[in-house]
Amino acid sequence: MTRDFRLLAVGQGLSWLGNAFQTVALAVAVVNTTGRGAHDLGIVMATNILTLLAGTLFGGIWADRLQPQRVMVVSDLIRFAATAGIAAMFAGGGYHLAGLCALTVVSAGAGSFFSPAMSSLKPLLVPAEERQKANATLSLLQSACGVAGPATAGITVAAFGAPAGFSINAVSFLASLVAAALIRVRAPRGPRSPMLAELTSGWREIRSRDWLLANLLGATAYHLANGVILVLVLVVAMERLGGAHAIGWIAAAEGLGGVIGSAIGMRFRPRRLLFAGLLALPLMSVWAFAYVWPGTLAAIMIGAVIGYAGLLFYDVAWDTSLQENVPHRALGRVSSWDYLASFLAMPVGNALAGPLSDRFGIDPVLTVCAAVLLIAAIAMLAVRGSRRLTRTGAPAPDPLVPLLDPTPADAMPVEPPRHHHPAG
Repeated sequence: MTRDFRLLAVGQGLSWLGNAFQTVALAVAVVNTTGRGAHDLGIVMATNILTLLAGTLFGGIWADRLQPQRVMVVSDLIRFAATAGIAAMFAGGGYHLAGLCALTVVSAGAGSFFSPAMSSLKPLLVPAEERQKANATLSLLQSACGVAGPATAGITVAAFGAPAGFSINAVSFLASLVAAALIRVRAPRGPRSPMLAELTSGWREIRSRDWLLANLLGATAYHLANGVILVLVLVVAMERLGGAHAIGWIAAAEGLGGVIGSAIGMRFRPRRLLFAGLLALPLMSVWAFAYVWPGTLAAIMIGAVIGYAGLLFYDVAWDTSLQENVPHRALGRVSSWDYLASFLAMPVGNALAGPLSDRFGIDPVLTVCAAVLLIAAIAMLAVRGSRRLTRTGAPAPDPLVPLLDPTPADAMPVEPPRHHHPAG
């Protein structure tokens, strides 16, 4: 792997470790501070997702306009400041839901620019034939952090309190910032069009590929159910399974499953990669239903390993399919539409978690949502393009344009396409 890829991997690894502390700290801080755990936690999570949605499309445009690592640096700086503010709030005992939501807006708003920029940067860091391996390596690293981070976070937060978890996450953003600033590769950038025209051109890239459109629409239903689940499983862990330690161990099991799925993605290279990924995705319903039956910590951890192995293998397949079939000049915008469509329903699910569980009970709601995960995942396979899309090992056709910044002599050049292939 190249120097620039190693920098990205180190920076993101430290950031992902920090995010594990944030997840545990948020659940513990909100549930233990208020008597409205599910409601407040749902509102905070919905605020986070809504802010991401509001900014993601603009983040995709600027990821295709500017050097993506510059966008990442600014985003990390803002997220550091916002997360440090959350740590100070809980350390001072001055919890206010409105204040927490405001800081969440700042952090998530910056994050909405980070994700499309990173999606645009990743395929530039390695040769085209190594992109699946690179995607799997990052996925494996993220999953490994998911194993080490949450267990450590659970112990740390239980011993020192939620502010310690938020503080560690804030420092991790600084590490990510430094790594991104040192990346030297430069992306080709051409003349800019009006923002609306650039936005709609990204959507046209999606509509021209049936597999891409089908997966984005299917993910909307998937994440509606997942939005409910992600709130309720934290409440179940806090109320039935032992609190912060249970959250940490379950998250570690999810990370272990991700390690397995990513390792498979690194070595298993089927010709119809997206099809293989879609066959693995329904395993997530096993994880969700384990909270209902048998409902023990051991069973939930086993379900987490199985479900997240399927999910992370699908993620590798999905990222590689985008990089091989979408021109790089539009990859930031397509990725932003991907995030938008995939998570459009998430805040609705977050907000509905409390009312639905009050009306019908946690277990019936989790059962229905697990069924929706299964049906939505299988439905994505109904589209012919999802089943027939094949790997190429080459980038999508993408005419080269003059660079905004001169490419350093030791930076890896953008590889022109070696042959054409039909998109989708």
